[in-house]
Amino acid sequence: MTDPLRPPPPAAARLRPFAHDPARWDAARARALHAEQIAYETGAPAEAGEPHLVHERTGWGWLAWTVPDDGSMPEHPYRIGVLPPSATQTDRLAGRWLARRQASRFALHARIPGSLSHCATVVAVIACITAFHAITHGVPLSVVLPAALLAPLLTDQLPGRLDTRARRRIRIAEGAPATRYLQRLAALHNSVLQAAASSDRYELRRSAEVGHNLLWDAAGLLRTQDTRTVSGDLIARERLMLQLADQVAQIIERSTSDDDAADADQIRAPRRPMGSYPPRVRPMTSAASRSAHSTSLVKGNLRMSEPEPRPVFRTPDVYLLFAHEAYYPGSATQEINVTVVAAGSLLHPQVCQPDGARIHDLLTQGRQPGEIVPLATLTHELGGGADWPAVGDWERVTTDLLHLVRLGDCDALSLGLPEIARALLCTGPHSHVRAYDASAQDFVDYGPAHRAAVLDEVDAFLAGLVAEQELWPGDDLLAPITRTA
Repeated sequence: MTDPLRPPPPAAARLRPFAHDPARWDAARARALHAEQIAYETGAPAEAGEPHLVHERTGWGWLAWTVPDDGSMPEHPYRIGVLPPSATQTDRLAGRWLARRQASRFALHARIPGSLSHCATVVAVIACITAFHAITHGVPLSVVLPAALLAPLLTDQLPGRLDTRARRRIRIAEGAPATRYLQRLAALHNSVLQAAASSDRYELRRSAEVGHNLLWDAAGLLRTQDTRTVSGDLIARERLMLQLADQVAQIIERSTSDDDAADADQIRAPRRPMGSYPPRVRPMTSAASRSAHSTSLVKGNLRMSEPEPRPVFRTPDVYLLFAHEAYYPGSATQEINVTVVAAGSLLHPQVCQPDGARIHDLLTQGRQPGEIVPLATLTHELGGGADWPAVGDWERVTTDLLHLVRLGDCDALSLGLPEIARALLCTGPHSHVRAYDASAQDFVDYGPAHRAAVLDEVDAFLAGLVAEQELWPGDDLLAPITRTA
């Protein structure tokens, strides 16, 4: 039984300055207005014609907000900066530098154009004092005077040079159309981040990573091109972010209901260890025994898990299906984004071991002959991905498998599936994928029945292939893991 679908929460529709700490916005606004008043009284010009800004740093970058004179909150950010998805320490320092508080400046004279920052003024005073002491100690005036004059000038120009270097590491969106679009995307991403921060589930952490990549890509498009030029790409990314936020909301809703059920069980059985457990997973069972009781897909037909235990047996002729980054083999025009290999390929010596052998053991326990098992199904059986570390590094294993296939060291069924079909195979057997139909301005729901239909098609392709010749798993395979009774 699946949970009802619902759209992303309305709170994620728009970002507000310091939404989780309104006191910080009040303090920053008062400070900015005070600086603006001082600048007005001293005749200091605005830096590069910019208004006084309040910067709000986030885990993915920062937002720069204007300060309205009427005391209201700004509707949209003035500027948005996005850090790289795998940000280094240098990238983060660059982001903090660009999100620093604006330096105050003052005019030199009413009739003299230009201004100086307070920092440059302090350096100028220190340079004069140092120059005086240097001259009294016999340092030539031709050395002291240029140094004393250059010190404040360099101090005044240095921030601009550092800004230029920092902007090479951060993608910044400016202008009302760009910031309004990125604001919607960032609001959705924030909802995903909040869910990932309060849970240790693999799907939520992975969703946060995907959301950051979408935000980074969108910022790159908005930085280099006009919104009208790249409207198609921007709509596609916003659609993906909406689907991501909706799936995260469903995961949280299911986790909450499972936690409530676990709490009820604890009341009935006080001796049970405290803590929540993944759905349909007993805390003391092993990964292999879980696979024997979990959901399996046989030629596309959905089979629900049974309460009665069934004997564990190994089925060698099973196939692993996994999605990956699309590539174009040779001069082909059809991209390949999904690959199916024989279970024995996991025992290839060029695959990361013993991770491949452990995944092979999980894959072949309690299956039906000829069954195609998506990698997402294994993730579902492993407590939603929480138990993958105890089994192996699936990312490295699938990367090695794809390398074997492309080198011709094992046989495979390579497919170029449509976006929705691929997304269905990347989710669990009971999950839903919601796609936004722009023409109907509504979401279309794809569920387990659609996933089973996709597996039926894949099974038909595979059946025609293996009818002529079985998939060759490769040479010099390792022995599978043996189990004692």
